[in-house]
Amino acid sequence: MPEKLNIVVMLGGPSAEREVSLRSGAAVAYALRSLGHSVSELDPRGEEWSLPAGTDVVFLALHGTYGEDGTVQRQLEGLRVAYTGCDPESSRVAFDKHLTKLRCVAAGVPTARFTVVEAADASWPMGWDPPVVLKPLRQGSSVGLQFVERVADWNRCLTEAFRFDTEVLVEEKILGRETTVGILGSEALPIVEVRPRTGVYDYQSKYTSGATEYLCPAPFDSAVTARIQAAALGAFQAVGGRDYARIDVMVRSSGEPVVLEVNTLPGMTETSLLPKAAAAAGLTYSGLCQEMIDLALERRPGA
Repeated sequence: MPEKLNIVVMLGGPSAEREVSLRSGAAVAYALRSLGHSVSELDPRGEEWSLPAGTDVVFLALHGTYGEDGTVQRQLEGLRVAYTGCDPESSRVAFDKHLTKLRCVAAGVPTARFTVVEAADASWPMGWDPPVVLKPLRQGSSVGLQFVERVADWNRCLTEAFRFDTEVLVEEKILGRETTVGILGSEALPIVEVRPRTGVYDYQSKYTSGATEYLCPAPFDSAVTARIQAAALGAFQAVGGRDYARIDVMVRSSGEPVVLEVNTLPGMTETSLLPKAAAAAGLTYSGLCQEMIDLALERRPGA
């Protein structure tokens, strides 16, 4: 039986992904209580908050800005308390899509061609052909994601993307199969293939019941499976990840993987993709939550 702990689950927060985070946190808290832990829930709407006395470890179920960009991690480091997931620097790098790309390129991890736009009235980038994808540089969960199929759509899509950040990543639209790879410890979990019924895996497809089909383990042959998992692990290591993450990877028809991004605090509802991958590896949802806690406890002061 696991050691009985005083655990604080941080959930909600001030980001655009607040609602999903509340659901993630509620599911985590329920699972940890079922294991016999004493669990408090903390919703940091602002930066003024405090942990209950005697907190052994913090489970971060926050998503998006503040929770996933290194800010809350820095605060927890200052409090000298163990917490789940990546450290402040790797969180900051992974949350910034441009920095992630630069790390992947430097490490030889395959990623889509990209450039960065810093003005909402920027013209179509020279030397590019449609289709392209626009992503706010520092947002998660497909917030502000735009697909530009024609040059004529550029201004409208760019304006929309700039609603969510001051810089926007322009990325080659990769045609192929959409996958995601969970990392736990230093191991890649079984691949999840994502098949949105609309053909576009946007915010709506992610969070509308029945809008997307998920296949896990994804139906690739063993050689392609190994390539996809190696690319995901490479990206995780390139940003300095630790404990766990979820890496989004497109797979061209040739079987070549192309890393899109690294999610350091992926969704943790019972139907989220990291729990799906863990289940395919034989790990229950509560077992996954406990494993995340165990990894964090290895860093507990005096451990």
